[in-house]
Amino acid sequence: MNRILSNLFEHKSLTREEARDIMLNIADGKYNDNQLSAFMTVFLMRSITPEELTGFRDAILLRRVAVDLGNVKAIDIVGTGGDGKNTFNISTASCFVVAGAGRKVVKHGNYGASSVSGASNVLEFHGVKFTSDPERLRRSLDGCGVSFLHAPFFSPALKSVGPVRRSLKMRTFFNMLGPLVNPTLPKNQLLGVYNLKLMRLYRYIAQNEKINCTIVHSLDGYDEISLTSPFKVATNGSERVMEAADLGLPGATQADLFGGETIADAAAVFDDVLSNRASEAKKNCVIANAAFAITTLEPQLAVKDAVKEARESLESGAALDCFKKFVELNG
Repeated sequence: MNRILSNLFEHKSLTREEARDIMLNIADGKYNDNQLSAFMTVFLMRSITPEELTGFRDAILLRRVAVDLGNVKAIDIVGTGGDGKNTFNISTASCFVVAGAGRKVVKHGNYGASSVSGASNVLEFHGVKFTSDPERLRRSLDGCGVSFLHAPFFSPALKSVGPVRRSLKMRTFFNMLGPLVNPTLPKNQLLGVYNLKLMRLYRYIAQNEKINCTIVHSLDGYDEISLTSPFKVATNGSERVMEAADLGLPGATQADLFGGETIADAAAVFDDVLSNRASEAKKNCVIANAAFAITTLEPQLAVKDAVKEARESLESGAALDCFKKFVELNG
């Protein structure tokens, strides 16, 4: 690691193979916490290259606990985190809205490293027990439309770096990797990113890996469609800048999306959204993200029609029913 760090400090980059080998060593616990912290810090000071990110991804997928959930048309809805906005669990809430609209979601998530509450935090708060058992995961997907894969159960490298990431309390390149290493290798993804450079990087990988991917970024820095500013939407075939009005929705403010100071705060907001008690701004944000997940699965569907489907799922109670069933099946 000392040699690797010396090279990186001299502004040299890693080949895809070198990056893969380093991540395999991380998965095997060959570096101490100080070395890991220094290695992660390098990529806070300079941009990660496509070869480096792809090599890291190669290693995590090589060592993953693979899961076969059958030939199911499903989507992963996930943000990188690391945008520093401390929103409530928008992507996770969107998963149940999409399921309530009759689609399948295979979500990959983790505890919050650079935010108060990650997907795993808010689900665990509700009594969810994580599993790597394919039968239980399949039963959840069939029973409520959502299956959740807690990242450390499936990726040794992500488990190895968890304590260091939490102690750093800032985004690292592992934020970038999380959305790329769902162990089920879903063919459809809605990915939220915290800057445009990362959007281009993800788009490059999605095209190379033949993933049907919609990547979103709000231009004021959110790693999801926040409705607080214009937002960019990139697919394998197009890029466009949109506004809330294009979806038939009003705009929002940063204060509208605040997730609170504790996991309990974030869970309370999450419950309010799915129970249709939250503010219109919070609900609309979830509806917008769910709509783009639906159009990723159903590209022939107009976005405004997908917004209507998502709203119906939320306001009819279908999304909440999916969540209650999910907790029952995974408790």
